[in-house]
Amino acid sequence: MKLTKKNIYPVFNQILSKEEKEERLKQNAKCIWLTGLSGSGKTTIAIELERKLFDMGYFVQILDGDNIRSGISNNLDFSNSDRFENIRRISEVSKLFVNSGIITINCFVSPTEEIRSEARKIIGKDNFVGIFVNTDIEICEERDTKGLYKKARKGEIKNFTGISSKFERPDSTFFEIDATKNIVETLNDLLKIVLPLIEKKK
Repeated sequence: MKLTKKNIYPVFNQILSKEEKEERLKQNAKCIWLTGLSGSGKTTIAIELERKLFDMGYFVQILDGDNIRSGISNNLDFSNSDRFENIRRISEVSKLFVNSGIITINCFVSPTEEIRSEARKIIGKDNFVGIFVNTDIEICEERDTKGLYKKARKGEIKNFTGISSKFERPDSTFFEIDATKNIVETLNDLLKIVLPLIEKKK
């Protein structure tokens, strides 16, 4: 028997609030959403940011594209509808982390404004910090650590963002960082954006 919405009874209003958990953890929980082409540096930046924030005493969790697609989204492909569903699932998980008081660092190509808007809507605009990792496709192809661009150019990968599928530049609500700098400079640029948003005022 198919479960209908009328048989679902959420108890969100009965569980501990986000604010109570933030107070305990002494941090403001945000979802830091890194978007950009494959090879732009999102995951490298996320790993460095997670380590830095953790060392500073923050509770942090990374959600990475390949990790997600090997788990809760392993039944999805890269069609437009499945990309959208992938982001919907990620966003719902991110909302749970943020509502638990945890700072979440997401690194996903998330190539269209529609997809990014859906993520912001689910997570909540006040909890969503959009970061555009702006790296030219030529540099991404030159890096090509996974060999994906080479396969996409040969037609072995369909709907590959930047080659056979479009990437829409994020709107002005996204902060922009230059990932062609060395990682220390890039991380410092990102910390200037993030720290004022997650610090719990005394």
